[in-house]
Amino acid sequence: MNDSIRLTQYSHAAGCGCKIAPAVLQQILQTDRPGFTAPQLLVGNSTNDDAAVYDLGNGTALVSTTDFFAPIVDDAFDFGRIAAANAISDVYAMGGKPLLAVAVLGWPVEKLPASLAQQVLEGARSVCNEAQIPLAGGHSIDAPEPFFGLAVNGLVPLEQLKQNNQAQEGDWLLLTKPIGVGVLATAEKRNLLLPEHQGLALQYMSQLNRLGEELGKQPGVTAMTDVTGFGLLGHLLEMAEGAALGAELYYRHIPLLDAARHYLAQRVVPDATYRNWNSYSSKVGFEAGVNVMEAFNLLPDPQTNGGLLIAVAPAHLETIQQVFRQHGLEAFTEPVGRFTPSIGDKVVRVLP
Repeated sequence: MNDSIRLTQYSHAAGCGCKIAPAVLQQILQTDRPGFTAPQLLVGNSTNDDAAVYDLGNGTALVSTTDFFAPIVDDAFDFGRIAAANAISDVYAMGGKPLLAVAVLGWPVEKLPASLAQQVLEGARSVCNEAQIPLAGGHSIDAPEPFFGLAVNGLVPLEQLKQNNQAQEGDWLLLTKPIGVGVLATAEKRNLLLPEHQGLALQYMSQLNRLGEELGKQPGVTAMTDVTGFGLLGHLLEMAEGAALGAELYYRHIPLLDAARHYLAQRVVPDATYRNWNSYSSKVGFEAGVNVMEAFNLLPDPQTNGGLLIAVAPAHLETIQQVFRQHGLEAFTEPVGRFTPSIGDKVVRVLP
């Protein structure tokens, strides 16, 4: 790409940090108008899940999702890779197998050359090839800021469907990627990212969450979601409230990108972190011994194509940990929390 063009300078927000804050989104989605209902729709707007699911009547269901955002990195090819992996993740988070994707592209054609948009698509194609699905078409518009993503369809056997609101009391929580990429992305946008940290966040943001398809086959996995723009706390709250449960988070066991601490010391924090925290802070409590300032900046940190957050029945924990090891995730086998009975106004308690 043209090294003089930094894509992150052409958007006011980046990656999943573009997402509208949870409290505002709830206002947008409110309606008194009855909508058309179909008995085949298994997952829709009534829950905060990752994708819509439609029963095909033959023992399988269609999984349908879309996700797009503004550049989170300066390189156009890498932006396409990240956006594609992030969109495909929603199918994996339902335990499904992606089948095909179509592109959603907005491009300021008078500000940025078409050759850069072509590189965005090339990056997306590379990830679709990795996922073994075709990038089969799409739609583009002339827009004031660049954005890109995919609409993705997949399939899931009904018995393998995983939702985010089916956790049970006592289930353990596992997370498949470290948090903190929002901090590093903000450092890049502000031109503060150190050379030794280049590519660190990209490594995880462009990594497919294909483990979700395998976890769909595991009866010990009771619920699953992916951690994106609302941060680890926001998506855990969706899981807990959807299941009418509380949750504990064990802060010392949460995988963190150590490099993020360097930028936190310089107060490099995404704006979306504050929007997230303001949306759900009343539901979160901190126990003595937690580094509250660091936790405040990292637990609501917006992740882009973050890890899978998985609820595991206690009797199956060892089996799922072995699945992690088989997929090279030995560093992520320690539970980061557990679901508890509902604990009043504090839905999530953060423990040291």
